[in-house]
Amino acid sequence: MDILSLLAISSAPGACIVVYIYLKDKHEKEPVGLLIKSFIYGILSVLVTFVLSAPLQMFVPTDEENLSQQAVHAFILVALVEEFSKFIFVRGILYNNPHFNEPFDGIVYSVMVGMGFATFENILYVSEGGMEVAVLRMFTAVPAHATFAVLMGYFLGKAKFEHKRGFMAVFGLIAATFFHGAYDYFWFLSFIPGIWLGAIVSLGVGIWLSRKAIAIHQNASPFQKGPGLVEFDEPSPPPLP
Repeated sequence: MDILSLLAISSAPGACIVVYIYLKDKHEKEPVGLLIKSFIYGILSVLVTFVLSAPLQMFVPTDEENLSQQAVHAFILVALVEEFSKFIFVRGILYNNPHFNEPFDGIVYSVMVGMGFATFENILYVSEGGMEVAVLRMFTAVPAHATFAVLMGYFLGKAKFEHKRGFMAVFGLIAATFFHGAYDYFWFLSFIPGIWLGAIVSLGVGIWLSRKAIAIHQNASPFQKGPGLVEFDEPSPPPLP
């Protein structure tokens, strides 16, 4: 298969998830230019991951058949480093953007960054593994990164709009790291027959929680119309004489 075809296949899952989240942003959509910039931040976060993980891997042992060392590998060397690399762009840059003006935006921007990361990572893996890897990751790794991003974004949205509870942002990083680490841990223990099913279960739980998080923040939007709610960009009618 030619390079362009592999590039298209490896990019398609992330693109589909980006469109899905964009369409879920029902009440006040984000500027497309800012979303593209967020996606690029995700690509840059891959480089941050390399910079952070390289020195750690030199000093932390990772015996492939050692359960405790593989736990450190999964939760710290991979999950924490990767999620922190994404987090610094969402929390450090996008969080303070004036367009981040409703809880759901935490999910939107986190997913855009997460899909930038996942798409670039996917291209690297698929370029080496070919079509088989592309199909496998289409239904596993890329959706998994989306769930990590939704969970992080859910808590970032709560952090900004629920009485400025800053600790919620850190909790978002912890939640994403936990699910990312659990997902990877079961894959890393490939020497134990059938344990990879744990990764599928953790992905299923992550998807279920992500759907709930999306629904909660959609309903929490200050821009939705309903009893006692008006959109911010609609001025109140003048009083009658």
